[in-house]
Amino acid sequence: MRKFTSNTLLVATHNQGKLEEISALLTSFGIKTVSSKDHDLPEPEETGTTFVDNARIKAHAAAKATGLPALADDSGIEIDALGNAPGVYTADWAETPNGRDFVMAMQRAHNELEALKAPHPRLARFCCTLALAWPDGHDEIFEGVMAGQVVWPMRGDQGHGYDPIFQPEGYDITFGEMDRWEKNKISHRADAFVKLVSLFEQA
Repeated sequence: MRKFTSNTLLVATHNQGKLEEISALLTSFGIKTVSSKDHDLPEPEETGTTFVDNARIKAHAAAKATGLPALADDSGIEIDALGNAPGVYTADWAETPNGRDFVMAMQRAHNELEALKAPHPRLARFCCTLALAWPDGHDEIFEGVMAGQVVWPMRGDQGHGYDPIFQPEGYDITFGEMDRWEKNKISHRADAFVKLVSLFEQA
């Protein structure tokens, strides 16, 4: 595994919340984080069919454009009874001409489960893949998972995306009802970051 020796990391995202989460995790290593937005980078088209594919596309595009090591993530929810859909199309299910509508996406997931008469508990997992790419084309991949189930009706107004219908294993509340920082400690992204951090600890 390649050591991380730079003091600056580009986080390939335009999402301020995601940048803040990642920055907080890396503060203790003395690493400065900047974002795609800071460098006016366009969002590359995510043409991959797996989380790894899409994370790599974003990380390599950012590293190549800036000459900085770049970290990108691709994440989504897989619902067992739907054949692991929406998976890499998690955000696509929410796309509308006026932006993303995750209430619509959650309703679609529920409707499809009901149409299948899927038994309860309706097992699901959030997946996160992190890709750390260097300008020379090298990359390291880290994957995290949070198991749980999807529930209905939607509960809570915290978090984002499908959080209001995802109840993590071992909890009786949804991600949508959970304090943001508490969720960040146990989430699929946190699981992937535990693995990523070992790379910074080597440096």
